[in-house]
Amino acid sequence: MTPPRSDQGFVRMPDAEFEAMLARAAEKGAKRALADVGLDGQEAALDIRDLRSLLDCIRLVRRTAMQTAVRMITTGVMLALLAGIAIKLKIFGGGP
Repeated sequence: MTPPRSDQGFVRMPDAEFEAMLARAAEKGAKRALADVGLDGQEAALDIRDLRSLLDCIRLVRRTAMQTAVRMITTGVMLALLAGIAIKLKIFGGGP
């Protein structure tokens, strides 16, 4: 590896060396970031899979809760309409 040339205060290096240096720096930075949040070591891949699974479960619960709320509201509206019709038609008798 040849030392970088310096022309007028700028450092020049071949593109391949620059790309390799960027790749090493990115890899070190990613490893440090994962270590900072506790996702390093032998169990890291399993931890990430577990986190993804947990997020999928949360999304499923949220979607199911929304569907249940819509069903309950729809059922309530339908029951109110049926009660109104029953009162209007005097089905339960006893009206004047």
